[in-house]
Amino acid sequence: MKLQFLGATRQVTGSQFLLEADGVRLLVDCGMFQEREFQARNWEPSLVKPQKLDLVLLTHAHVDHCGLVPKLVQEGYRGPILTTAASADLVELVLRDAAEIQAEDASFKRKRHRKEGRQVKHPVKPLYAMKDVDRTVRQLQTAAYNEEVKVNEHVTAVFHDAGHILGSAIIEVRVRGNGEPRKFLFTGDLGQMNKPIVRDPETFTQADYVVMESTYGDRNHETAEDVELQLERIIKEAAEAGGAIVIPIFAIERAQEIIFYLNRLLFAGKIPEMPVFLDSPMAADVNEVFRDHRDCFDQDALDMLSAGRSIFKFPALKVLRSQEESQKINGFQGPCIIMSTSGMCTAGRIKHHLAQRIARPETTVLFVGYQARGTLGRQILDGNHSVRIHGRSLLVRARIAQLQGISGHADRDGLTKWLGYLQTPPRRIFVAHGDEEVSLSFAKHVRETLHFDAVVPDYRQVVELT
Repeated sequence: MKLQFLGATRQVTGSQFLLEADGVRLLVDCGMFQEREFQARNWEPSLVKPQKLDLVLLTHAHVDHCGLVPKLVQEGYRGPILTTAASADLVELVLRDAAEIQAEDASFKRKRHRKEGRQVKHPVKPLYAMKDVDRTVRQLQTAAYNEEVKVNEHVTAVFHDAGHILGSAIIEVRVRGNGEPRKFLFTGDLGQMNKPIVRDPETFTQADYVVMESTYGDRNHETAEDVELQLERIIKEAAEAGGAIVIPIFAIERAQEIIFYLNRLLFAGKIPEMPVFLDSPMAADVNEVFRDHRDCFDQDALDMLSAGRSIFKFPALKVLRSQEESQKINGFQGPCIIMSTSGMCTAGRIKHHLAQRIARPETTVLFVGYQARGTLGRQILDGNHSVRIHGRSLLVRARIAQLQGISGHADRDGLTKWLGYLQTPPRRIFVAHGDEEVSLSFAKHVRETLHFDAVVPDYRQVVELT
């Protein structure tokens, strides 16, 4: 048996792991690299030969876990792509959105290069086209949570709820070859306990090998103030300043959570009435997917629906789909809330809104999710005095805020608690999905507190498993 680490090693994005066991080659996730220093990897030929893969398994629908699947299909993969039913619906939205954003960004860059008279070594073009997404969608297959899927006579896969976003999964791979049976757990992204809308992550009492996320593995979420109270305070302060609240949003889960909280705050009269613009066609489509998969909701969300309350609609919410609608709000004066993708400000309409408003002192830029190193969002959050957007250097005069405790990721204590359900030490834990120093810190923490063998693999490293 072999396990190769093809992404999300000593960095957060680009999730991709190749497991070879009992004659089967499984690829767990095929995600896009989003950190600036690693983005060139997206354009390199796949490190696995697509024609030799037997199955692709997707933990969930975030682009750093599924965003390179159409490229794999473009290069010749024709096998099944297996995930949960909710994830399958979301994956289609994510990939279509990614293809559109790439086309828009490539067109914008070409125009800018022509205007600047710049000579470029390589032509600017999208990673893949919509036809590649169409083929990818046709290859999607679904499995229910806790359903055993037979890969061959000796290998099975099971999806368990990860509590991260709608449809997210911890993937369990069981190998029953000639030797002793082995159980692999690929956590994907693990959610926090007691989050709105989605259920809590499932736990396990036994595993031989764990590929473990560590996004917040070196710290705990600040929870001194309730998320809803934080949001109330930030919005009131921004309204007093008379400016817009620009929220870089993740279209899946985070957008729905923020809508959920805004709905409650406005309904209770705790924040001033103001327009709330959801400038993300994809987030609007995701809302519909949520409505179609209520079987994934936690009890609180189900109780709210039973009481006749809408989770994702309220009078102040205006959904913008076209570019023309998006551009019109550039001229909007006065307090308003603008939620737009992408969540790390790496692409999409959010960059246009930031370009329009980040130099205005009355603006508040509110981050509601993790900002990977090297992304525009991380540069702003780290306090850079100026940032480069669409080829222009812009001063950052806006007020910068961040919601604490809202993350879709478990923190260090949450990850440790999840591992602590294992009643016997795994043979090895591979710590991934974290900045290098964070992964190293969490691996050390696991060794010292749980006395489990935890290591941080290198990019492209191959580990032989006995």
